[in-house]
Amino acid sequence: MKRELLPILFVRLVLSHPDAMTTLMGSVDDEECEAEEWNRIQEDLATSAVASHHSHKHSASPSRERESDGAYSPRDSSHFDEGETHGHRSEFDHEAILGSAKEAEEFDNLPPEEAKKRLRVLVEKMDLNNDNHVDKKELKMWILRSFRMLSEEESKERLQEVDGNEDGRVSWKEYVEETYGLDTDQVAIPLQDLEEERMLRDDKALFHAADKNKDGYLDEKEHLAFTHPEEDPDMLPVVYQQTLVDKDKNGDGYIDFQEYIGDRGKEKDKDWLEGEKDKFDHELDRDKDGLLNRQEILSWVVPSNDEIASDEVTHLFSSSDDDQDDLLSFDEILEHHDIFVGSEATDYGDHLQNLDRFDKEEL
Repeated sequence: MKRELLPILFVRLVLSHPDAMTTLMGSVDDEECEAEEWNRIQEDLATSAVASHHSHKHSASPSRERESDGAYSPRDSSHFDEGETHGHRSEFDHEAILGSAKEAEEFDNLPPEEAKKRLRVLVEKMDLNNDNHVDKKELKMWILRSFRMLSEEESKERLQEVDGNEDGRVSWKEYVEETYGLDTDQVAIPLQDLEEERMLRDDKALFHAADKNKDGYLDEKEHLAFTHPEEDPDMLPVVYQQTLVDKDKNGDGYIDFQEYIGDRGKEKDKDWLEGEKDKFDHELDRDKDGLLNRQEILSWVVPSNDEIASDEVTHLFSSSDDDQDDLLSFDEILEHHDIFVGSEATDYGDHLQNLDRFDKEEL
């Protein structure tokens, strides 16, 4: 069995035989799969069957928003907005410090002096070496932990929406019913809406990859991997294979520019195409060989929180490092409290309970 057939077999098998995930996950980095494994896979595929069809419209799969090119929306996708002054949205900065969108919203009712008082407690936590300054490394570590907390907050909210029987976990049946308005019998048959069918296929592969104990449910930790695959390295092989299925038309395991553009370029003008070519050549194709390899594909489809955190550190330092010594004093941060947290109200008692997640031993 040739390696280039892996993407197609992967999604077909996962849809009908979730237990085969372990075999495929273990083989995505091998040059060739063992013959006996592929023989069994072929037998499984030969015996699987689907029937009838169903049509249904729904909003985009909420497991994670996607960009027009198929990439997951980066954490900082809401940082800049053309409709606001200079295109900058300060809410992102506040969330990067507070680690909670809910708390960032609630922080709005605090007077400035109270906001500064509470920000100082956070700043003292950031200062790992107790030198009364926050350096770039310390701030980046804090922001990365905040991003993780934001992902957990988003995933937990979504789990509560989908968890129909309120048992603290999500079954595939619950997810499909709440998200697509379908029962599992309807999911097992071809759909008239090809985009919906693709989304179902991708969601099911991600669901079973996230279900680490294979009990058919996603607990809170597993659900986080499902909704935010960038938080779990074990999810990346699935995302990679899904991307090849959608984009790699010649089956060579790489994505060239034409495959990257796909059908999106049919009704676009020359300026759009030139812009995408520039992005492909200078942002995505890092080794400049005209093709996206596995790592380049993953860097494109699953944006790195590490890079986003580095960009945010640069932004915050440029806005508040008044003496330009590459260190933020406590006074500098408090003087620019509007950049870091604004004057937004929060249930401070609840936030302090979360501060143990930033213990220095963990960082």
